[in-house]
Amino acid sequence: MNLPKLAYLTGEYPRASDTFIQREVAALRALGHEVLTCSIRTTGPEHLVGPEQRAEHARTFKVLDAVKSPLRLMRAHLRCMKRPARYGAALKLAWQTAPKGLRGRLYNLIYFAEAGVLAAHLADEGVRHLHNHIAKASCTVAMLASALSGIPYSFTIHGPDIFFEPHHWRIDEKAARASFVACISDFCRSQLMCFAAASHWERFHIIHCGIDPARYAPPDHAAKRLLFVGRLAGVKGVPILLDAVDALRGRHPDLRLTLIGDGPDRAALESRAAGSGDHVRFLGYRSQDEVAEALRDTDVFVLPSFAEGVPVVLMEAMAAGLPVVTTRIAGVPELVHHGETGLLVAPGDAAALTGALDRLLSDPAERAAMGAAGRAIVAADFDIRKEAARLSRLFTTYGNGGPRPPKREEQA
Repeated sequence: MNLPKLAYLTGEYPRASDTFIQREVAALRALGHEVLTCSIRTTGPEHLVGPEQRAEHARTFKVLDAVKSPLRLMRAHLRCMKRPARYGAALKLAWQTAPKGLRGRLYNLIYFAEAGVLAAHLADEGVRHLHNHIAKASCTVAMLASALSGIPYSFTIHGPDIFFEPHHWRIDEKAARASFVACISDFCRSQLMCFAAASHWERFHIIHCGIDPARYAPPDHAAKRLLFVGRLAGVKGVPILLDAVDALRGRHPDLRLTLIGDGPDRAALESRAAGSGDHVRFLGYRSQDEVAEALRDTDVFVLPSFAEGVPVVLMEAMAAGLPVVTTRIAGVPELVHHGETGLLVAPGDAAALTGALDRLLSDPAERAAMGAAGRAIVAADFDIRKEAARLSRLFTTYGNGGPRPPKREEQA
């Protein structure tokens, strides 16, 4: 089969918090696709936490770096202007889809400038399809680059924040113009359907983010160690978790909580946890291998978020044979089955979170049973190789004009 050469675009690539994109790219390359990675901005050094990130960073085309060259910017747009009708239509699209106000118009003109440079680069590289992750500003650039170049594009939509401002980001227009949209869950797909015309719904497919289950080994001990992995920001609900740990310390004096990740709230959270002594420790960002090692040294994984898509870190924890305690929101119940692979609680409910953690910390046998069930679910439905194969077939089928695939292929 002649596999199309792909380009992947996102706002920053690679990032320590978006390792699922790296896994998807690697899996597509393993299937035989040539994948050119592109990033709007240059990733900060704090995200280059392992050899995989550093290697991907070195080979990634940085759009803004190229735009900063006036000569390159001018040449790219003069090249696009050789098709004046297409160029004019793309410029009109940038103007019509801009957020309201002078600032919104200005930003979309900047995105249009970036799109011209990206379009020229894709043409030079012989790219046949452009795919975007995180359907916000970078997806606007992808849509405009497609309009300028004629190269078809698609995108993966995650949520939840994109659905907070769907009109600002014009996900209706992006979905209408895309060859197809990969939705990470049925819940995510339903949210997109709220804003997109019904005539486009059949092009919205379910492609899970995925992991390599073989990378994660079940724990070989029974203790009382909790692990949180995520961005240290308000949406993750970490203060609720710290309250729960404080409430549990009397009943479980050997309880330990480790937090991996960084973010704007780290200093405040560290100050908040200072009274917990060595019961709580913050490690900052860690590489994929270091996260896998931390999971092997954990007994219960906890993620008390207020808003999520389908967290990849929950997949990693379940693949490591851990029971998970998390919140009953968005697409999470499509991954975590309450009472079978973990426990779901109401978001923001410290008492419910405390009770769920107490239940699992007090019952090693239930932890082991839930961990085994979770590992089986991830292997069946969230294996990155299977998901990449599904995505590859979408690229090929839509590129060749074949019969439209179902919402989600049962076999991959």
